[in-house]
Amino acid sequence: MKTAWDYSDLAQAYLKRPDYADEALDRMLARAALPPGARICDVGAGVAHLTLALLARGFAVTAVEPNDEMRKRGIARTQGLADCTWFEGTGEATGQPSHAFEMVTFGSSFNVTDREATLREVARIAKSRGWFACMWNHRNLDDPLQAQVEAIITRAIPSYAYGTRREDQTPVIVSSGLFEAPIVVDGTILHSVPAMDWVEAWRSHATLARQAEAKRDAIVDEIAALLAARKLRTLEVPYVTRIWLARLRD
Repeated sequence: MKTAWDYSDLAQAYLKRPDYADEALDRMLARAALPPGARICDVGAGVAHLTLALLARGFAVTAVEPNDEMRKRGIARTQGLADCTWFEGTGEATGQPSHAFEMVTFGSSFNVTDREATLREVARIAKSRGWFACMWNHRNLDDPLQAQVEAIITRAIPSYAYGTRREDQTPVIVSSGLFEAPIVVDGTILHSVPAMDWVEAWRSHATLARQAEAKRDAIVDEIAALLAARKLRTLEVPYVTRIWLARLRD
């Protein structure tokens, strides 16, 4: 199944992306108070970053991913783990049964869907009073190195923007009429990564790829040169995991 945003060429580089902050995930799950072994549908599961975190906490996860290359890597990473199944599907059409899941999650994927249609699909497949959660890892742009990286990007693309992934998701969730007002949960994480792996991860940055087009490789090369000039072999990249958690109305 294909979507308007094709991640096939980015799938391998996605393996080098950071996990979500344990602090944020644990706060989300404590607030939802899911029972042990609860069924969660992880939509846009990609290469299984969020799927693995949910499995490690004892939940049964149905992972839905439209892209063949991403799904293949996600299946490989979860092979042999109990209570994990993979399906091809999208946020708007998961292919899952109605009223089947205590929670439906979107790790860095809600923004690439038709959000209104996706919320209707979540309401269909979630159990009564079930939960919706969407989340992203946002680099801390106040960090000096991250500010320099942003300067490289915006010099090349003056109109560069992160789109809906950095927006407040509250208005679209509330306007659906399907969910209670969301709770926003944050947590921080330092992603320790070899410098060249981090450079490679920039090649998986779909927002950059779409807006940079032919300039992408030159931008990524300049980021690599910045790290080389500072003689950085390993980076501690600060991220904030931000989650919007909302419960289905009666």
